[in-house]
Amino acid sequence: MSTITTRFAGLELKSPVIVGSSSKTASVANLVEYEKAGAGAVVLKSLFEESITMEIAANDTDIHPEAYDYLAGYISEEVVSNYLGLIREAKKALSIPVIASIACHTDGKWEEFAKRIEEAGADAIELNIMSLCTARNYTAGSFEKMNADIIANVSGKVGIPVIAKIGSNLTNPVDLCDRLLAVGAKGVVLFNRFYPTDIDIDRMEFSTGNPFTSSADLSLQLRWAGIVSSAVSRLPLAVSGGVDSWKGIVKSILSGASAVEVASSIIREGASWITAANEGLAAWQESKGFASIADYKGKMNASDPDNAEKLARTQFIKNFSQVH
Repeated sequence: MSTITTRFAGLELKSPVIVGSSSKTASVANLVEYEKAGAGAVVLKSLFEESITMEIAANDTDIHPEAYDYLAGYISEEVVSNYLGLIREAKKALSIPVIASIACHTDGKWEEFAKRIEEAGADAIELNIMSLCTARNYTAGSFEKMNADIIANVSGKVGIPVIAKIGSNLTNPVDLCDRLLAVGAKGVVLFNRFYPTDIDIDRMEFSTGNPFTSSADLSLQLRWAGIVSSAVSRLPLAVSGGVDSWKGIVKSILSGASAVEVASSIIREGASWITAANEGLAAWQESKGFASIADYKGKMNASDPDNAEKLARTQFIKNFSQVH
């Protein structure tokens, strides 16, 4: 009898489907539904550094500096306290791992919050490092160092697993993942999704692009999961973005991922998507004669020279090499 259980970042999962952070995972009722549908773990709606900063800035009036400091501290504390309450409620209602999420773009006070998140009962912390490097006077390696410093500072404060969710805007994800493992990351998620920017040409204003991913977005994650899982084999990986069916789960595992984070498909189709995805994964696995995910995880990663050549390919060779 085959099993679809897996292990990611030190967490035992009954399924490789981790429900990714979204507005839906701020509701305990939704979380219970996801567990019943077969989710392996849930990532709570993120505590956003930007939200705290913007809320404080909105109250930046002409008041005494000491009064402003008090107000800023109160706002920050209120946001964090509400988040800790969500963790406690989720832990009471669920038996699967509950992963707290912090979306940050600076090496700020996250280590201070991390211990309180652990004390509230979270099984792990995912640090969603959302930052663009736009400095003209950029020093090579400083952006990667910031990512590693954030993980190192938080890892040193807690005993629960710290997971890094990184962006794809990197020169060398392999080097960064190796650094993250060295400073204490127990897992890495490839990749976070930045705010989708669009422009309304009639109003000539910025607007929000399509917030949802599709299978067309999976290609980059497969490439780097295949390369990183071979080069930094001791680092557990999860794929995020573009998994819209059980087939995407299979592809991610073949590339070397231990799990997948899914938000868009679950938001569109509801908890039933999880059940259907697990059933499809299990059926495929049995049809291939695999007893467990471990039997084929990384089977198509860069450890095989033939796979490495295909994963590293950067030019259209077969389909677009001839002009008609």
